[in-house]
Amino acid sequence: MTKREKNTLLTVVAVVLIHACIISSPASGDEVTEGEKLFALKVKPLIAEKCLACHGGEPDDIQGGLDLRTRETLSAGGDWFEDEVLVPGNGEQSYLYRTASRSEEGYEMPPKEADKLTETQTWWIRDWIDAGAPWPDEDRIAWIQERHAEGEQVATSKALSDDWQNRRYEPEKLWAYRPLKQTEVPDGSHPVDWFIDRQLAATDLPPAPPAEAGELIRRMSFGLTGLPPEPQDVRRFKTAYAKHRDTAVRELAMELMASPHYGEHFGLRWLDVVRYADTAGFANDYSRPNAWRYRDYVVRAFNDDKPYDIFIKQQIAGDEIDADDPEHLIATGFLRMGPWEQTGMSVFKETRQQWLDDITDSVGQTFLGHALQCAKCHDHKFDPVPTRDYYSMMAVFSTTQFAERDVPFLDTENTNGFEASDAWVHAKVAAYQDQRKELSQKVAKARKQETGDAKVGDNGLDPGDEASLARMSKNIARHTWELDRTRPIGFSVYTGKTIQRNNVGNRINLPANPWGKGQMESDTILAGGNVYSPTDPVQPGPLSAAVSLGQMQTPSFPAGKGKRRLALADWIADADNPLTARVMVNRVWSWHFGKGLAGNPNNFGGTGALPTHPELLDFLARWFVDHRWSIKELNRLIVTSQAYRRSTRHPQPERQAAADPKRELYATFLPRRLTAEEIRDAMLAASGELNRSVGGIPARPDINLEVAFQPRQIMGGTASVYEPDPTPEQRNRRSLYAEKIRGLRDPFLETFNQPGPDKSCELRETSTVAPQALTLLNSEEVFDRSLGFAKRLVDENVNDGATIDRAFQLALGRLPTADERSLCLEQWNDATADEAARPHPAKVWPDQIERTVMAEKTGQPYDFIESMPAYTHYQSDLQPADVDAKTRGLAHVCLVIFNLNEFAYLD
Repeated sequence: MTKREKNTLLTVVAVVLIHACIISSPASGDEVTEGEKLFALKVKPLIAEKCLACHGGEPDDIQGGLDLRTRETLSAGGDWFEDEVLVPGNGEQSYLYRTASRSEEGYEMPPKEADKLTETQTWWIRDWIDAGAPWPDEDRIAWIQERHAEGEQVATSKALSDDWQNRRYEPEKLWAYRPLKQTEVPDGSHPVDWFIDRQLAATDLPPAPPAEAGELIRRMSFGLTGLPPEPQDVRRFKTAYAKHRDTAVRELAMELMASPHYGEHFGLRWLDVVRYADTAGFANDYSRPNAWRYRDYVVRAFNDDKPYDIFIKQQIAGDEIDADDPEHLIATGFLRMGPWEQTGMSVFKETRQQWLDDITDSVGQTFLGHALQCAKCHDHKFDPVPTRDYYSMMAVFSTTQFAERDVPFLDTENTNGFEASDAWVHAKVAAYQDQRKELSQKVAKARKQETGDAKVGDNGLDPGDEASLARMSKNIARHTWELDRTRPIGFSVYTGKTIQRNNVGNRINLPANPWGKGQMESDTILAGGNVYSPTDPVQPGPLSAAVSLGQMQTPSFPAGKGKRRLALADWIADADNPLTARVMVNRVWSWHFGKGLAGNPNNFGGTGALPTHPELLDFLARWFVDHRWSIKELNRLIVTSQAYRRSTRHPQPERQAAADPKRELYATFLPRRLTAEEIRDAMLAASGELNRSVGGIPARPDINLEVAFQPRQIMGGTASVYEPDPTPEQRNRRSLYAEKIRGLRDPFLETFNQPGPDKSCELRETSTVAPQALTLLNSEEVFDRSLGFAKRLVDENVNDGATIDRAFQLALGRLPTADERSLCLEQWNDATADEAARPHPAKVWPDQIERTVMAEKTGQPYDFIESMPAYTHYQSDLQPADVDAKTRGLAHVCLVIFNLNEFAYLD
């Protein structure tokens, strides 16, 4: 007998025994009235969900005197209704119904508009009262529910209440917990197309024809690398596509995935999910100087096609797998990607609990498609996730501690730019130290005068002098820590006792004995999620519903000093886990098509969208596991399908709109706008300014100066202004490598929907708002790229018509039409004439700035001078004064091209 057969047999036996116990339970009679059934199945659960919080949940605090725990207390009425709240046989006259249906003005219940009952729910109450308002006892309610309740019960760990333990679920909403369903695909059929085309045929909707070669290579290039194709690659693909389409597409896919830029693109998608940032966030927005090594680990993992099950295990438990392997230690940076870290002004116990909550939820969303914090205070309202499961998962991490561990650099890691980075930090610190020394002498002299024999009214201090001393000291400490950016240190964790710490803004070292000093945290359910209210103890464990419904073998999780995270990682990465492969396959699908087969990649629970093609999702999930969890192989399968290669334009749009109004059947490929990073990178690629080096310390691009110089508070102190890297080579790297500061967003990227790093982004949003058009047309960032683009074109030294042709090929992947070429040449001539009459003085960047901020203690404004050493030897991007009028005129044409929908959108 196989493992699965044994588990299935045990499950059947358990269900039979439970069923037998329920059948033999006492009941007051076999005949069930409609009123009893209505109460047991509808009214009682409704009262528990909507009413008891105020009217019985806290017996010592009954709102309005109305107690809904029993029929007797309900019939007694409250402070206003007396015995009229329940009039058996007359629902319309009963105040319970009248307040619930909001027909009794001034007594609407529940009082919050968002909690109001639906019309159907109010009818349940009315009809139950009309039936005499029967209120059977608990045993009879259980008996009625067993025989008449709709839905499916789920075996889970012990819930907080019997009602929840016995609740039923709509079977279709439990799809993600069940074993993968296997459907045989006919030999010779592409599995994606076989499933997709079956549904199209059932709807009598023909698919769109294939996309043109130029559209398809652009779609595949951005889809697999995040960068536009080179003109020569477009020409080569068109030739190959004309000879044999399938071969051309397959070979292009393999070529693109062999590029190092493939890992950058898919790495960026993964970093969206895990909330990557280079700073801590909130009021404690200190630098995380070594977080970049985790970012580069992710890029390497995708480029190397690391099997996804190994990818999971390394991120959750790399240190517990092999603490001597640098790659494993760097991978655990995943566990520290959230914004919760200890601050000097927070209570350690509370901040520690915030991190435990955060990582439990993050692991749930990232790998299991479940947001688990809904079960923090109560058993989950919609999913079979009891609070006990939440705290069992949390117990896995209660022995996980932070550390910046010694991790030697790998040969594959990019260590370029270290010297320049250290030089800037040293210059910044030295400037602050010089200012602090001078100001300290001034303050000391003033204080000496105040304590001398002759009192003076004016001690010579400015209002912000003493505040500046504190500001300087904090910034010196913060910047000094940034020197760790170039040192062989991993942003990592270890397993051991919890050591209370309040040091902020510097390195956390690995203790010599992780199990020596410190506290062994107790693993308990916290009442209401309150860290100071522990209740029942729990053991580390998984999601019990996934084990029972997924017919998994019950896993063994160690407690004490055991490797808890490794046990969790093994369970998540188990080929029989019903959630894991589905979640990742759905993510990859969504990255290609702009939406998942299941519409909410982070939420496979009851409130998430049901899969549009469940059999296809299950097939791909099993295929994924059987093909060594290879994401490259999964990508190859998807992009070689006809569904992926279709045109975005249906030959019968009215027919498509009628048959598939939500565009869920994939009769066409959905066009999409480039992401914020893709827009910036595509402009840099077109202008020839893009530094394509892979990995390394964060880049600091130019950003809007008003944003760069705005005051930013960190723990009550004023942070330094944002300074870009001094050289274009470092500034103009791919957007993936731009330093991600939680408290200072790049306005260009933010305008084009770059997600914030505080919450997991399951799928990029695409809004269309006026600031986007204004940004593309007027921002300095876009004009710099336009000027660089124009200089690149002029330097190729061809005639004007060929120059316009080349511009279209580089930016759009095609040649212009005759009309487009003519219009661009006319615009170029007009703009050149205008530019010839316009002076462009050379731009100068000062290396000091006068700032005004509020003093931390007094709240009063004060001025100070801040040194900006990045601008001392700053090399600007190409400026108008550097080129002639004709080049500047061409830059206006390039700006127009960058503003075309065709540039920003993929067909």
